[in-house]
Amino acid sequence: MAHSGAQVAPSADVDERATIGDGSKVWHLAQVREDAQVGRNCVIGRGAYVGPGVRLGDNVKLQNYALVYEPAQLADGVFIGPAVVLTNDEYPRAVTPEGRLKGGDDWTAVGVVIGEGASIGARAVCVAPVRIGRWALVAAGAVVTKDVPDHALVVGVPARRVGWVGRAGEPLVAKGEGRFVCPRTGTEYHESAGLLTEV
Repeated sequence: MAHSGAQVAPSADVDERATIGDGSKVWHLAQVREDAQVGRNCVIGRGAYVGPGVRLGDNVKLQNYALVYEPAQLADGVFIGPAVVLTNDEYPRAVTPEGRLKGGDDWTAVGVVIGEGASIGARAVCVAPVRIGRWALVAAGAVVTKDVPDHALVVGVPARRVGWVGRAGEPLVAKGEGRFVCPRTGTEYHESAGLLTEV
């Protein structure tokens, strides 16, 4: 069991084949399945689920009852809000066309990939396969069905971009001619062809 430097609540269910990084905390009733890799200084909230083979970077926070199904990959600094769901089945069915209960060999899991520093708001759903860009922000309750660019602020069902956010998570202020600035840090960004880059 590779999690000697981690804090694991007695009621948590952490498979012996999972890896939990130093300084990470796994809270009550959370489940971390076989071959999952949780980085350093992560927080796995009460009742959260981390599927087999899921990869979490360092400093990731999964809030209570978040469900991260395999083969999701979350980069460093990702925030997953309460009751978020990252799906893994493009064509969900309990049974085959012949009516037989489906097993692991009857479908192919597809994952959600989330870039560095991105945040997924409470009760949002990311429908695999989608990629959430670095430092993007998915609003609470949104349903993401298409890839989200770096720094994008997306809301609604289905999710659509309504603005841009900086590393602080606050909406950027437009300065004209494709220029934006973060009101908290003063960092400047430039928009071109629907993408945002830090200046």
